[in-house]
Amino acid sequence: MSIKNKLVEQYKILLQDKIDIYQDLIDSLTDEAQNDAKSSAGDKHETTLSKLHIEQEKISQKLNEALHQIQILSKLDVEVKSERIVLGSLVFTNHLSVLIATALPKTIIDSNPFFAISPQSPLGIQLLGHQKGHIFQLNKIEYQILDIL
Repeated sequence: MSIKNKLVEQYKILLQDKIDIYQDLIDSLTDEAQNDAKSSAGDKHETTLSKLHIEQEKISQKLNEALHQIQILSKLDVEVKSERIVLGSLVFTNHLSVLIATALPKTIIDSNPFFAISPQSPLGIQLLGHQKGHIFQLNKIEYQILDIL
């Protein structure tokens, strides 16, 4: 399995774990709201339901974001090689290695750190469309593209 395959698969696992947790939290809040409805009455009941609903909305937003991110990763064709950086490219620079896909935390593959970044991020914007050897500056740091997978 290529390094790019390993990276995408690791990020999919991370996102699926998040999705499972968010769905469990939503289910738990739904159960809590139903139990509260059976045992409470009056203003306290309304306040509790309101708080549970707000919390459920926050978690639902996080769930939707994770679902969107996993959908982006699932659409990537990890076998495609391009001379220019495109969505799905794994880019090695003199400072860091990044997957152009969606913003995700640092992860380690074969003892090497990787980041997933959005193509709309400042670094993503600087990388998209460029080739190996391109040099640019971002936040007073000079980057050079060493390789593209």
